[in-house]
Amino acid sequence: MAKEPVRVLVTGAAGQIGYALVPMIARGVLLGSDQPIILHMLDIEPAIESLNGVKMELVDAAFPLLMDVVATTDAMVACKGVNIAVMVGGFPRKEGMERKDVMSKNVSIYKAQASALEKQAALDCKVLVVANPANTNALILKEFAPSIPEKNITCLTRLDHNRALGQLSERLKIHVGQVKNVIIWGNHSSTQYPDVNHATITPTNSEEKPVRSIIADDNWLNTEFITTVQQRGAAIIKARKLSSALSAASAACDHIRDWVLGTPKGTWVSMGVYSDGSYGIQSGIIYSFPVTCDKGQWSIVQGLKIDNFSREKMEATAKELVEEKTLAYSCLN
Repeated sequence: MAKEPVRVLVTGAAGQIGYALVPMIARGVLLGSDQPIILHMLDIEPAIESLNGVKMELVDAAFPLLMDVVATTDAMVACKGVNIAVMVGGFPRKEGMERKDVMSKNVSIYKAQASALEKQAALDCKVLVVANPANTNALILKEFAPSIPEKNITCLTRLDHNRALGQLSERLKIHVGQVKNVIIWGNHSSTQYPDVNHATITPTNSEEKPVRSIIADDNWLNTEFITTVQQRGAAIIKARKLSSALSAASAACDHIRDWVLGTPKGTWVSMGVYSDGSYGIQSGIIYSFPVTCDKGQWSIVQGLKIDNFSREKMEATAKELVEEKTLAYSCLN
């Protein structure tokens, strides 16, 4: 018997990431090749023509899994009955703008969209915030959508996680599928901490080995590797003159798919989630942790050994998130 369609919302759907993301969702990359989808696309009034053009292309692609498409500029219509919400829309920082100005714009966007989700979304709706500042946007959304369980509001650090896997596989000249269990701790910003201390590789026809001992270059792992992952977004803007879109869309699909369908045994991924105090990270912020997923629920991986170098980095990125939270709340007031 065919599955019931799942309603998936993409905000900012006419933008760069949205344009890369919606065909992936319609093709089954998000929830599997047997899951029918009803796609809800939201964007702002000035983008309505472009949004309608995206809808036309979705029709033209004749995706077998795509049951229907809603394209609208009304958040209440867009959020009606949605089971999954991928929040890509936000206000990007423009030249000459102060951090507080950007925060203020995004706080008002996420406050409004939270209240639409609160009123209209399915009770078990899973939310992924992609738009920057992603962790703090997710926190604002949580504040203004109190009936959505806090475990259902997350932000995207899977892009950083995948970037870290990519850098290690390039360095070792092996396939990226042979590397696992890197961790992104903290904020989706340049203070994030890409941690390889628990990462392993599985060489062809061999058993799992720790990445650190195989690379055998602590200097590279503690400096260049970290800064390359932290600054990768800026490097892509410099190369493309546009920000990461394809890789961000792919990471969003990875995040939701693993959350809904589960992570492979023995593998964890990085997700920005509401801190419960694990690893001494204060609660009340959305912070990226290593998680495993099963039956639609994530759990923070516990008991990992944290050295002094890591502790310092983890606390620095937490401090930035606390500062962002204070700034966001001052914008609300």
